[in-house]
Amino acid sequence: MAKDRDGQVTSSMGINTRLAHSGNNPHDYFGFVNPPVVHASTVLYPDAASMAARSQKYTYGTRGTPTTDALADAIDALEGSAGTIVVPSGLAAVTVPLLAFVSAGDHLLIVDSVYHPTRNFADTMLKRLGVEVEYYAPHVGAGIAALIKPNTKVVFTESPASNTFELQDIPAIVKAAHAAGAIVMMDNTWATPLYFRPLDHGVDISIHAATKYPAGHSDVLLGTVSANESCWKHLYESFCTLGCCAGPDDVYQVLRGLRTMGVRLERHQRSALAIASWLEGQKGVARVLHPALPSHPDHGLWKRDFSGSSGIFSIVLAGGGQKQQHAFLDALQIFGLGYSWGGYESLAVPVWLADRVVAKGPYEGPLIRLQIGLEDVEDLKADILRGLTAAASA
Repeated sequence: MAKDRDGQVTSSMGINTRLAHSGNNPHDYFGFVNPPVVHASTVLYPDAASMAARSQKYTYGTRGTPTTDALADAIDALEGSAGTIVVPSGLAAVTVPLLAFVSAGDHLLIVDSVYHPTRNFADTMLKRLGVEVEYYAPHVGAGIAALIKPNTKVVFTESPASNTFELQDIPAIVKAAHAAGAIVMMDNTWATPLYFRPLDHGVDISIHAATKYPAGHSDVLLGTVSANESCWKHLYESFCTLGCCAGPDDVYQVLRGLRTMGVRLERHQRSALAIASWLEGQKGVARVLHPALPSHPDHGLWKRDFSGSSGIFSIVLAGGGQKQQHAFLDALQIFGLGYSWGGYESLAVPVWLADRVVAKGPYEGPLIRLQIGLEDVEDLKADILRGLTAAASA
């Protein structure tokens, strides 16, 4: 297999080849295929001069180890980024860059369809620290220029939204933000860098809950934040200042999961599309919110910018309220009732929209988010039918 002079895979290789080999050269570790799991706090220096100058690659455990570097290098290869930090959770992957790039008196624009814990952090800690937070409609596109103020420092995007799956016109938002001197962050957990590369579309900071598809087994919490050249130094310095570093065992588990992410995503995508298309014809379903379906209002944006879709989408029940929503969920036997996604098992959760300011709907009935796992499609369809029958009878 062709590699560059350093023994690393090149960007011209296929995605599954890069996933299998990025971030580690076995010959750096006596030929062992996987990098070592380095548990480290203290790092020794050979002499006082090198200690004073910090003139060695590793200086303390919070600033990186061979284990974290292996994952960061692999993510950089996928993202096309100048550098990546690894943090203990997906939420930390949101909070660390926001703390790095906004200060008291700054204005922050956040898409109204954002992941709720991101909103909660902005509405509590950031407001308490003197940051002005404003939410904008997910379909604003180039119109965001009218919302940008002289003190706007960051535009925070999430596309598609992780509950209602609106897509944003990321290049148009980037153009307007950059013209005003603001940077753009994107939570790209839904697509992963396999199906959308934010930095290729002008985004400055790409955020992932590696808990989801990279880890893939619902047993690890981790986040990654990747930056372009202009933002990398400040992101890394802020990360070191905060001391928000991930443990080596979790990092190793995500690096291990990354090797199979491509083949797992193919399965998630295929099964989710089959079920989403089938659901459009089922009695009791008013709408299916999946951007890869031609019926989705943002399907054109998805076709333009994305190369694939993942395994999570929502359905809108045809009328009713919480009683029908809960009846659907309680009737499920295969789908678990639990938050997160990206694992091997299917999950279902009720969607709550009461916190929104402008992206409220309307919707014909209650919403339910479905994570399509690796089970057989026909079994999942039968389980969903149990839920629809129960909702109709509630």
